[in-house]
Amino acid sequence: MAVVAAEAGEEYDGLAGTMKVFCGRANPTTGSVEWLEEDEHYDYHQEIARSSYADMLHDKDRNVKYYQGIRAAVKRVKEKGQTAIVLDIGTGTGLLSMMAVSAGADFCYAIEVFKPMADAAVKIVEKNGFSDKIKIINKHSTEVSVGPDGDMQCYANILVTELFDTELIGEGALPSYEHAHKNLVEENCEAVPHRATVYAQLVESKRMWSWNKLFPIHIQTDSVEKIIVAPSEMENCPGAPSVYDIQLNQMPSGDFTVLSNVLTMFSVDFSKQVYSSPAYHTMQFEPLVSGRAQVVLSWWDIDMDPDGKIKCSMAPYWVHSDPKNIQWRDHWMQCVYFLPNEEPVVQGESLYLTAHRDDYCVWYHLHKTRNEKSKSNFYGERPICECQAHLLWNRPRFGELNDQTRTEQYIQALKKVLKADSVCLCISDGSLLPILAHCVGVEQVFTMENSAVSHRLMKKIFKVNHLEDKINIIEKRPELLTSADLGDRKDLWRIRSPCGNCEGFDVHIMDDMIKHSLDFRESQEAEPHPLWEYSSRCLSEPQRVLTFDFCRPVPQQPLSAKGSISLQRPGRSHGVVLWMEYHLTAESSISTGLIQMLNAQGECSWNPHCKQAVYFFNSTLEAKTQDSSQNVMYALEFNPKVGDISMDFRLVC
Repeated sequence: MAVVAAEAGEEYDGLAGTMKVFCGRANPTTGSVEWLEEDEHYDYHQEIARSSYADMLHDKDRNVKYYQGIRAAVKRVKEKGQTAIVLDIGTGTGLLSMMAVSAGADFCYAIEVFKPMADAAVKIVEKNGFSDKIKIINKHSTEVSVGPDGDMQCYANILVTELFDTELIGEGALPSYEHAHKNLVEENCEAVPHRATVYAQLVESKRMWSWNKLFPIHIQTDSVEKIIVAPSEMENCPGAPSVYDIQLNQMPSGDFTVLSNVLTMFSVDFSKQVYSSPAYHTMQFEPLVSGRAQVVLSWWDIDMDPDGKIKCSMAPYWVHSDPKNIQWRDHWMQCVYFLPNEEPVVQGESLYLTAHRDDYCVWYHLHKTRNEKSKSNFYGERPICECQAHLLWNRPRFGELNDQTRTEQYIQALKKVLKADSVCLCISDGSLLPILAHCVGVEQVFTMENSAVSHRLMKKIFKVNHLEDKINIIEKRPELLTSADLGDRKDLWRIRSPCGNCEGFDVHIMDDMIKHSLDFRESQEAEPHPLWEYSSRCLSEPQRVLTFDFCRPVPQQPLSAKGSISLQRPGRSHGVVLWMEYHLTAESSISTGLIQMLNAQGECSWNPHCKQAVYFFNSTLEAKTQDSSQNVMYALEFNPKVGDISMDFRLVC
């Protein structure tokens, strides 16, 4: 429902002296990429509005542990009779630097490469009275110089950073640490955090494996069951090397079987020289039960002190030391890695799990001997997709295609609307609908595969299922389609709350920055979020707001809707969720959002294969009772020329 910024280019208006930014966006109506002129501050507002700065500031566990670790580090330096000089890489709001000075540090150099954030940090530091002891350096840390005329007057003896993502190293933490130890800090300096440790656990999970491989698709017709299979190269493909980061704390224990104990894969000591060159770490283990090894679940923790007494853990609920009091956070989650192929394992046998890493990524390999080499160069580069499917379909799309219930709904709908002499045109890159249409017995099927990747992939799938002569592939855009392409046949068918004060420091300036960016035009749109990963309650009943009739031509005039949504359950209303419900027939529909309301309290189940559109309010409304007259007023308008939906939701007491 919302367009996505793809690339940005710049152009200067010579007369006015202003800069214009051009952004490429996919038009949802035509599918083509169009260039739109945006305000010169477009990129800045997108970075602020979509960032995780606020989420980090709301992470109480993170903030408290960092503060404790910084106090302890400053104390250790002071006890040696040394001046405490702190280097804070990636300072953001300047929070950790202010913690350091408050803990007794003599001076702090705070590096922030993103200029708008660096400017905000200067103001926040000044507002909190630390300008004389904190210097904000608006550079990348690798560009910072040390010396009488440099950015830093001397080397630091305390290194404070927060450069981590869900995978730990995905934001370039290792190269940054490597450079800092060589060029910016003293040898054997104090570091907060002191170390990070990465853990892994081998599991069998049909649900998670369905995010990586295409399962056989069973199609029951009136006379026989047909089975659609994937090409062998897709079965043997190592898949996409990128991590799939999700909220494992929302994954039911019944959706996976634990095959191993938690394995400590590797640690990084940030107080010593760090190296970013490729490395691997192997752990021996014995499976707890027999099964099929498919997925490696991984997470990390950080020790803020050398003794490991101040720990911040990302462990999921089934192994967490305090599962009832897990800190909710969205900037650090847990990792799902897919093995190149599923492997049978036997309880008690000796196996080895190896974690490979380069300077930005981690991947895993399971083997039976310590020195066994994998098919994809055990000591070399990370695996890459060879079958094209992992380039075309993302993880949720794999899961959607493997959803047999969803497939059956489409089959039943196709049976009702298609006849033996029908001619079917499918307009959807990488869809299995052409196969379903053929299997229910239509005369002729055409499918439009706009991209070269989808064209190659679907051709392979058709061939292995002996359908290459049954389904005609057209590699064109829909608007370029002519009757000649169809053999002259024409009977066709087709998280944003203000922080205020953080650990005693005033960060209202950061709140104002985020609010200003959220008020920017682009940020008034809904954001895509997989709601199955988050706890939520519905305070109202589902309500239809816009209807699109695909049996009719796209309207020339905008479609608009206004109305109100009554809040019927007590709670805090943080935003509005929007989704599409596709009516396949009068009796059958598929929802991309709400699946069902689970109880009277409003707990709900969301489609796990799709992201839902979430429109966040700038403020929240407390719904007191079910009898209250509190409402959400809405105004929506669909512009068919560009495919945009403009929206406005307002809380009304």
